[in-house]
Amino acid sequence: MSKKILVAYTSKYGSTRKYAEWIASSLKADLFTAKAVKAKTLSRYDVVIYGGGLYAGGIAGVKLITKNPCKNLIVFTVGLANPNTTDYSAIINKNFTPGLLAKTKLFHLRGGIDYNKLSPVHKVMMAMMKGMIQKKPESEREAEDREFLDTYNSKVNFEDKQTIDSLIAYVKGL
Repeated sequence: MSKKILVAYTSKYGSTRKYAEWIASSLKADLFTAKAVKAKTLSRYDVVIYGGGLYAGGIAGVKLITKNPCKNLIVFTVGLANPNTTDYSAIINKNFTPGLLAKTKLFHLRGGIDYNKLSPVHKVMMAMMKGMIQKKPESEREAEDREFLDTYNSKVNFEDKQTIDSLIAYVKGL
């Protein structure tokens, strides 16, 4: 590829980092943690790919790219929910202005969780989510609700390298 590509990411537990590494390797792109990227650095790249984990309606570290203009911006999120059945519009609208959203290509990927490695805050958040789901009548629980309850307090991993293929193809088509 003749385009200069940056892959930046924020990863707390490792799934987003793994996807960022796969993407950077596939595209022969420069790879950095978001904390290591200065705003002026972004303007040196033809394509900026940013990855962040989903936490409580937010995208970790997303201010790096929402506060600093990029030529071609691609964002991938990583969370537990199944991207094929999840509506991300509330999260996206909370994190992006309509103008920036119109110029951004989004991809949603699935990560994993190991409850033994969660921070105390994230353990409390997951316990609260469990409580909210348990309060729903069985008949109103979605498949993801049932899956959440079935896997609560265990280790699950939905990472899949093949799910980056559409992102890679998009970048190569720019």
